[in-house]
Amino acid sequence: MTKTYVTLLFLSLIMVESFAQQISREEMLFLTQQWTGERFEDGRPKVSDDILRRMKEVSHDEAWAVMKNEGYRYQYADGWGLMINPDSVLVGRALTATFMPGRPDIHDAIDERGKKEGKRGQNSWPVDLLQQGDVYVVDQFGIHNGGPTIGDNVGNAIYAKSGNGIVYDGAIRDVVGLKEIGGFTSYVASYHPSHHNQPGDLNTMLIGINKPTRIHQVTVMAGDVVLGRDGGVSFIPAHLAEKVVVTSEVVRLRDMFGHQRLREGTYTAGQIDTRWSEEIEKDFSQWLEEHIDELPIAREQIQEILKKRTW
Repeated sequence: MTKTYVTLLFLSLIMVESFAQQISREEMLFLTQQWTGERFEDGRPKVSDDILRRMKEVSHDEAWAVMKNEGYRYQYADGWGLMINPDSVLVGRALTATFMPGRPDIHDAIDERGKKEGKRGQNSWPVDLLQQGDVYVVDQFGIHNGGPTIGDNVGNAIYAKSGNGIVYDGAIRDVVGLKEIGGFTSYVASYHPSHHNQPGDLNTMLIGINKPTRIHQVTVMAGDVVLGRDGGVSFIPAHLAEKVVVTSEVVRLRDMFGHQRLREGTYTAGQIDTRWSEEIEKDFSQWLEEHIDELPIAREQIQEILKKRTW
């Protein structure tokens, strides 16, 4: 076996294993096997719209505590250089894309395969797959000058398909136009007026769609629930999303009860700010029953909490 043949064989294996763009359904199922709920046709976990709606009330503190206790310690990313609609909450299912610095042989092989499938412009391939309720999550390796793959045209296409904005570890352009898209709540590394892959400057290429990707110190998987608020983004594994929401709702109710009893002088701060006694727990359960129609959480959700409560 010649050295040249071995080299070509090695490169072909890399192309098959590492440079195929969209993850296969089989690999998606393998990597997300802890998710037992509904899925999209391509295998991506489909967390319910109800959980997404309720997730908008969850704080990063609550999400982080649940994930940490489950062994997921690095699911929060902050330090964003640019935020669009920073006072709004971004929630949705992650659709991921991974770009790498451009290399002609690999880029051209990927591009040629895409053209045979009728595709044009690598930066649009993941956008074409977006569904309502998705968040486009992109590792653009932080590239600034010459990096933007998203401007106001692509941004409008993203919003039309998903109803959401983006989490983008790189630079965007046309920021004035993007800010005009009312619901385009987004977290981005930076702004630059240039664009990627200018003539004679191949600097980016699309390596993966819906494969695990990296955003800062976080490994993000397609189907994760994205929670962007208060300057940071949490990426919640699909199989933990319901637990995060229910835990948040329980914490919210217990806080409401505790604050009310403190104002009334029923208990001391020391009694409320530690593990509750059996007396306080009984008081809390009675309070829930008495106020079930006045609380900011739906009656049926409170009833489910009461049935499954472990305190």
